[in-house]
Amino acid sequence: MRLAPILTVVLAVVLAAMPLPAAIAPFKPDWVAVTMIYWSLAAPPAFGLASALIVGLALDVLSGALLGQHGLGLMLIVYLSRKFRLRLRAFPAMQSMLAVSVLLALNEFLLLWIDGVAGRTVPIGERWPPIASGTLLWLLVWSTFDHGREQAPARL
Repeated sequence: MRLAPILTVVLAVVLAAMPLPAAIAPFKPDWVAVTMIYWSLAAPPAFGLASALIVGLALDVLSGALLGQHGLGLMLIVYLSRKFRLRLRAFPAMQSMLAVSVLLALNEFLLLWIDGVAGRTVPIGERWPPIASGTLLWLLVWSTFDHGREQAPARL
C-alpha cells in the first residue's frame, strides 16, 4: 500500500511535465495538485507538507518555473486539505468537487500572484481551464481510488 501513493505522485509529475498539442494544452489539469489532495485526504501520515514541498520543487525544476513556486502552492493546498480532511471526506461527490475546485483555484491564484511579483505575465484567461479540468479529473480520481478502498476489507 505504501508503493501506490509514491507511484501515483511520480506518474502525476511525469504527466505534468509531458507536453501536449497546442489545441488541448490550455486544458491540461494540474495532475500533481489533484494527486496530492487525494493522498493528503486518503493517507495523511504519508503525505504532509514536506512531501508537498519536495514534489513542488521537483515540478519547478521540470517545468522551469520559479524555484519554490509550485512547492508553496502545493504546501498550501495540502495544509488546507489535511486541516479539513474529515469534513472533505464526508462530503458527497458534488460538494467534494466544489471544495477541490476552490483548492485548485487557490493554488492558481497563488501561482498567478507569484508570477506577478516576479514580473512574468500570464493572461488570467489561461488560469481557468486547468481548474475546470482538474475538478473533472478529481471526480474520476476520487471515484476510482475510493471505490477500491470501500471494497477492501476493514482492518481492525
